[in-house]
Amino acid sequence: MVLKYNYLQPLYGKELQMSYICTVFDKVIMIKVSEQAKSEVRKLMQADGFDSISDYVRVGVKSGGCSGLSYDLKFDKLVSSDDKVYEDNGVKIIVDNKSFLYLIGTTLEFSGGLNGKGFVFNNPNAIRTCGCGESFSL
Repeated sequence: MVLKYNYLQPLYGKELQMSYICTVFDKVIMIKVSEQAKSEVRKLMQADGFDSISDYVRVGVKSGGCSGLSYDLKFDKLVSSDDKVYEDNGVKIIVDNKSFLYLIGTTLEFSGGLNGKGFVFNNPNAIRTCGCGESFSL
C-alpha cells in the first residue's frame, strides 16, 4: 500500500499531514515479523537481558550505507513520545516518526544461509538495496 500524501501539504501543513498519515497507518501492520525472525529475536533478547514479552525491538532508518539509508535494529525497554508501537507475531516493535514512512510494509526476516547469518529487511519501498541488504534508497 503506497499513499501519495504530498497533495495534503499545501492545504494542511506538515503537522496535520503527518497526523493523517499516522492515523491511516496505525490500522496497518507496519512491520511484519517472520517465524524465523521471531525465534531469533527472542533468543537474542534473552541473551542480552531483555524480556521478549515486555520489551521492544526498535527499528529505525538512518543516513549511511552503500545505498544512502541503512536500517538500525536494537532492543529497548522504553517508548518515547514520538514513537509508534506495533506488534506482529508476538514481537513488540517501536518505530520513531522519522523512520516509519520508510518502513511501511517491511517484513523482518532472519537468514541463516551460506552467504551469512543475520536479519534481513524485505522493504517494498526500497528502489535499490546494496548487496549485503543493510542499506537501501528510495
